[in-house]
Amino acid sequence: MINTSGQPPRVVSGMRPTGRLHLGHYHGVLKNWLELQHEFDCYFFVADWHALTTHYEEDSNTISDNVWEMVIDWLAVGVDPSQSTLFIQSRVPEHAELNLLLSMITPLSWLERVPSYKDQQSKLKERDLSTHGFLGYPVLQAADILLYHALQVPVGEDQVPHIELTREIARRFNYLYGREAGFEEKAEGAIPKLGKKGAKLYRNLRNAYTERGDHEALAKARALLDANQNLSNAESERLFGYLEGGGRTILTEPESILTEVSKLPGLDGAKMSKSYRNTIALRDEPARVEKEVRAMPTDPARVRRNDPGDPNLCPVWEFHHVYSNEETKQWVENGCRTASIGCIDCKQPLIDALLKEQAEISERAQPYIEDPTLVRNIIADGCEKARETADETMEQVRSTMNLDYY
Repeated sequence: MINTSGQPPRVVSGMRPTGRLHLGHYHGVLKNWLELQHEFDCYFFVADWHALTTHYEEDSNTISDNVWEMVIDWLAVGVDPSQSTLFIQSRVPEHAELNLLLSMITPLSWLERVPSYKDQQSKLKERDLSTHGFLGYPVLQAADILLYHALQVPVGEDQVPHIELTREIARRFNYLYGREAGFEEKAEGAIPKLGKKGAKLYRNLRNAYTERGDHEALAKARALLDANQNLSNAESERLFGYLEGGGRTILTEPESILTEVSKLPGLDGAKMSKSYRNTIALRDEPARVEKEVRAMPTDPARVRRNDPGDPNLCPVWEFHHVYSNEETKQWVENGCRTASIGCIDCKQPLIDALLKEQAEISERAQPYIEDPTLVRNIIADGCEKARETADETMEQVRSTMNLDYY
């Protein structure tokens, strides 16, 4: 495992390039990324291979265009390449290699029980999803995460089962390949490298965990091992596995970060989705934004202008929760319930706020549109860094599986 002593925990997250990004993506995913990049070592990637699991019949040019447009959207909303590593999944072939090797050890029953497997098949009936790629995409997702030793993965609640499956795959891999020949002897041989005090502390922590089940000893041991400069990465992980009672940890089990889920509905009140044709793109035409918001449905009880309404029955009210200040929200709620304002009046401050936000995003996107090499260079740098990290992981994986004989 990569020693990250002194570094913030690593986070990995990706998005599929299946179309133009919209406000649902912004409030549901990208705003979380903007916060995470200040706290973690973030790897954000374009999941173009994942796009093929459901959109394999589409023109390849469509996916290509979507890739670059999506990266521009990321940059335009504030994802910072100086703080985060941005890359394209297919430019790092180690994703495919680890996916292949993990698929060899992943039981078929594990994939068939993933909740989204049947759920997506029922929702996307117009697509033929009876493919190996679709069934096996959770293994590819696990490879995406495990390749970078991510400690935490930001997901919505519906994605937690995928992270749990990733943990199970990592656990199974470590169980199968972590107990190398002479494991205990190699671990004992590495203990003196901790120094006299460090070795004594390590043995005390090992006894505390194995004899008394003290889980705090695990965290203290990890800190001790990460801080020691005399140990190789393999020795550090071997000693941690020896203390834990298992084998050497090759792949790190990640934890889920439950991100705040956007409550922003689509223009029709349903979930905002390109499939439902109810979205506002991040860089939409101002005239379309205004037209679509003016056409949004409101409380069906407000048939006439002087009919009082209930904001809680109106999808426009959900937009106000995101875009309006307290004063405006109070004005909208009182005006709706007393019929002192009409629905068009209610929508105007929302239109103004949306157009202001869109203008700012479009302005930040313009340099990348005018000079595409800026985006290409950012991705090239990110892919190079991602490959360095991925290659180190794969060297360890090949070694533990005895596939480094060439």
